[in-house]
Amino acid sequence: MSKIRRETRETRIVAAVRIGGGASRVRTDDAFLAHMVETLARYAGLGLTLRASGDLRHHLVEDVAISLGLALADEVPERAQRYGHAVVPMDDALVGVAVDVGGRAYFAGRLPSRLYEHFLRSLAFTMGATLHVRVLRGRDRHHVVEAAVKATGLALRQALEAGEIVFSTKGAVRVVRR
Repeated sequence: MSKIRRETRETRIVAAVRIGGGASRVRTDDAFLAHMVETLARYAGLGLTLRASGDLRHHLVEDVAISLGLALADEVPERAQRYGHAVVPMDDALVGVAVDVGGRAYFAGRLPSRLYEHFLRSLAFTMGATLHVRVLRGRDRHHVVEAAVKATGLALRQALEAGEIVFSTKGAVRVVRR
């Protein structure tokens, strides 16, 4: 289990993340953010405890993503499957995601919400993951964002699963920061 405490003048966040499921307890000052974090944890198969508060919605959403990314980076198994992908339909929305947790930070994608596009970008960069998000269709912003978070979670579930070999010609995937 990886634990992160992030305190700035703008936010206060305490997070604990464990790959492999478990209960999720999320408390934030923003109900939609709490819903998206709980959704990500459920679909990614994470046990998660998160308490977050902050001054502005943008700061809170960004710092929660940074904290989750840091915690997840510490949880990547040495022999992770590394790659994952998913396509999620949700009412009018259809979103595809591909991820590589091999330590190379990159994000590509456009969501109808700049704030949640920034959430996924911040998550990817602090986790050291390559994350591609493709909105295939959808008009309802809520549905598109939620489908993107669900697809990201499912892709992460695959990528974070422990395997038998290291999926790298370099011999290592995980960067140990401890």
